[in-house]
Amino acid sequence: MYREIAVENFTNIPAAIAAGADRVELNDNLAVGGTTVSRGVMACSAKYTKEHNIPLVAMIRPRSGNFVYNEMEINMMLEDIRSAAALGVPAVAFGALTAEGKLDEATMSRLIAASAGMDVVCHMAFDVINDEEQSAAVDWLADHGVKRILTHGGIIGTPITANLLHLKEIIRCAAGRIEILPGGGINSRNAEIITSALGVHEVHGSRIVDY
Repeated sequence: MYREIAVENFTNIPAAIAAGADRVELNDNLAVGGTTVSRGVMACSAKYTKEHNIPLVAMIRPRSGNFVYNEMEINMMLEDIRSAAALGVPAVAFGALTAEGKLDEATMSRLIAASAGMDVVCHMAFDVINDEEQSAAVDWLADHGVKRILTHGGIIGTPITANLLHLKEIIRCAAGRIEILPGGGINSRNAEIITSALGVHEVHGSRIVDY
């Protein structure tokens, strides 16, 4: 099982890696779902994870709240992506939606283009997309080279076990074209149960390893 841990700032990265984390998603403000860290924190984290051969994913999110961004916020995200690329970060995570609850394809196209050379992850903004639009979103993300979708399979706050059927449907829609990474409410104690139920080998969480 491959375990991606969500961490806040740099502080817990050494302990998380020592405890067996296979990949690190770097955030600030995890209490609100994660936002982008400072350039200094990103630089230190990129250096440390590279030295320890651990892939790093930098969260690109300028604020808490919804995922409908104005032009100024989009420009902030583009600058943060460029910073991540310059610092040698191998992957970035972001998501942008329209006010109607659909994937914002125009904004996502701009962000994906700026991420050339890095893996792109669509984060849990995906879970806010209207259910009837999610299949089309999976198709679009797969067609545009996105590496994986991080999803809880439902609104955060619902138990992950209550979302297994929907997660299975997302995995079916993906059909191997794009990785589906379950997260939210997965920890070191239930990870094996979740991976077995879904037939996946990667999981995400802030308590996916104990340290």
